[in-house]
Amino acid sequence: MAAPFTTLCVSVLRHGRRHLTTTCNLQAGQKFRRENGLSRTGSEFGPLTDLPDWSFADGRPAPPLKGHLRRRQERETQARRIAMLSSEMDGGVEAWAQKQEEAKRLEEHRKSQLLKPKGRLLKETD
Repeated sequence: MAAPFTTLCVSVLRHGRRHLTTTCNLQAGQKFRRENGLSRTGSEFGPLTDLPDWSFADGRPAPPLKGHLRRRQERETQARRIAMLSSEMDGGVEAWAQKQEEAKRLEEHRKSQLLKPKGRLLKETD
């Protein structure tokens, strides 16, 4: 019984297109950081990346490093994009609400223009 199973496995492995991996998708500690609201890796944001590495002995701050300037620029660009997309969404919601209001007003106007029942039909509807 073992021989057909091994030949089956060998033929599947030989002709199969799927690859089996045994490595973990998450880096060490990534699940813990995600569950606790921290960055995906330890170097994305936080005091170790946002604060300067050193300062002068008299208390003056150190000049910003290239990485710090780059991260600041990326965050400013992302904040501008978020603000622009948010304003576009607000404009779209307002336009949709106006369109719905106009459609409702037109429907009410159309209903008011319909012929009214008269005589005996008017008494039956009451």
